[in-house]
Amino acid sequence: MISSDYTLELCNVFHSGQVEPGTCMQRILGSIKTGVILKDVSLTLHSGEVLAVLGSKGSGKRALLDVISRRVQGPTRGQILLNNVPMSLSLFQERCGYVTHKCDLIPSLTVQQTLHYTATKMTGYLKQSKVKQVMADLALTQVANRACDYITQSEYRRLMIGVQLIKDPVILLLDEPTWDLDPLNTYLVISILSNASKKYGVAVILTMEKPRSDVFPFLDRVLYLCLGDVVYTGGTKQMLEYFNNIGFPCPQLENPLMYYLCLSTVDRRSRERFIESNHQIAALVQKFKLEGGSYKKGTSALSGATQDHATLLGHNKLPLSYGNPSCCQIAFNLYARLLAATFNLKSFGVKQLFLRLFVLPLMFLFLWFFYFNMANFQRTFVTRTGLILNILSVTYFLGIINTILIFPTYRTRYYQEAQEGIYRGPLFLLTYNLVSIPFSFFSIAGGAAILFPLIGNFKDPMEFLYFGLILWGCYIFSEQQTISILMTVQCSLRAAICSIYITIVYITLSSGILRSIKGLQDWLYYLTYATQTRYAAAYLNRQVFFSSVLLNSLPYDMTHNCTNVNLIETSNFNGLSTNYYCRYANGQSYLLERYSRDDSPPIFTEILNSEMNLGITFAFTIGMIVFNKLLYLIPLPTYVKAKFRE
Repeated sequence: MISSDYTLELCNVFHSGQVEPGTCMQRILGSIKTGVILKDVSLTLHSGEVLAVLGSKGSGKRALLDVISRRVQGPTRGQILLNNVPMSLSLFQERCGYVTHKCDLIPSLTVQQTLHYTATKMTGYLKQSKVKQVMADLALTQVANRACDYITQSEYRRLMIGVQLIKDPVILLLDEPTWDLDPLNTYLVISILSNASKKYGVAVILTMEKPRSDVFPFLDRVLYLCLGDVVYTGGTKQMLEYFNNIGFPCPQLENPLMYYLCLSTVDRRSRERFIESNHQIAALVQKFKLEGGSYKKGTSALSGATQDHATLLGHNKLPLSYGNPSCCQIAFNLYARLLAATFNLKSFGVKQLFLRLFVLPLMFLFLWFFYFNMANFQRTFVTRTGLILNILSVTYFLGIINTILIFPTYRTRYYQEAQEGIYRGPLFLLTYNLVSIPFSFFSIAGGAAILFPLIGNFKDPMEFLYFGLILWGCYIFSEQQTISILMTVQCSLRAAICSIYITIVYITLSSGILRSIKGLQDWLYYLTYATQTRYAAAYLNRQVFFSSVLLNSLPYDMTHNCTNVNLIETSNFNGLSTNYYCRYANGQSYLLERYSRDDSPPIFTEILNSEMNLGITFAFTIGMIVFNKLLYLIPLPTYVKAKFRE
């Protein structure tokens, strides 16, 4: 039952914008080709009506939807009114819905969860009832507990529609909702949209490129576009009368929707046909401007009595709605959705759990098998250095890889929902971090328990705590670094390569493992102070070499002892003297070589101070988290954000 009448009016709308795809450099330089996309478009649509926008590729169908939704870039003239109120971006986001051509839902959520975790003002029993009602109306009840990546294309399209219907929109725009669907599912989707528009009182505008004759009864209005010009707009039943009056009757047994679409399409098969069809379309456009005024308003889906009653009640006022959910409601909804997607025993959910909890402990167990039998000879300094390098590398690189494999799914969904005005980037990152950081804590704790006996005193709980916290800070830092790159880099592989390359650079220069800090040029040496790796590696080196009494006066190998720390003399089989050099007297001498400058002893209280290194390591981590939140507040160019939504 329709309780109010909503009217959408477009009056003489013109729009100019990009008419050809442009490269990234062309967009930056502003040299992309632009032109007039929509030319003098006028139409009227009432609640409960379905309007089909028909036209060939490049006719301006999607541009019209973007103009109505206020998402389009470029100059626009004319009026777009909702109940005599100018349509703004905020008004559209509050009262209307837009089902894009492609929508990336979270794959591990079920159909029912996807609808339930859509942000609305409704909560509790009211929302549960609404979800069940929408699933029944869209014929999705039988797949309610099936994950989104296990439903058919038709069911996926209907679920995309349900995500918008759950918000009770006044106007619902759909870009090619029947694309790539077979005839039966095309009929099903259009019939469901028609029934939903009547039941909920929603004005539906959808685009179609190849309309079938069996959907004709479900379309109340039709708009034919050709290169931005209006060939016809009005009621579908009056369409036959109009074209018959101007001399273009539809032949019997022909699909009228397709017949007049072909009539409104430029024929490019030859030069002669191109010129002839252009002249014909120009004549049709001009004819409609002169004689189509009475057809534009058409007949409303509401009866005249209902319209008069709505007018008496003041239909010029915008209808009441449930309103927008609060920031806390949205945050809780996002957090609950992330948890539901992670703990869902579907393929994507199981993959997330495995990556978040078990990959890092398994890699540390792999390292333990290589290093558990380290002998205390001179070569152990190199061996333990390799262990530290591998611990840091595994921690950083797994933080990058896990983020690359998990985050892009939520990032793309964020960009799509942010365009609807539901929430902004900092709130999205906050909820994502609230889920990701606790998982990384337990993963690091398990991995640290495996490797800590090789590098420290397992009986000292504070040493174990500091060791785990250092690795946790490194893991979160690499995760946040990758998130910042994924903000603008769509390809996950490119983002991973970029993040790994940056990490390799600061591990090589700042850790003092692959190259001692002592040998760096002055500008590189001071640059290491601006990297997290310097402090994390300094802590690990101190824990392994500086405080261990097991690394004092180590023998050269199993058969040669160090009577002199710097030189051992023995005889070989030929009676000749062979010199065996013990390079390091103890762990402190090793650290002196790695961290001292100008052959002067390092100030261990400054360089190897445990509390200082731990504090600075986490300062970098917290700084990167804050930086990301600020980064997601910066308005990006539209062409950058658009690639995540298409």
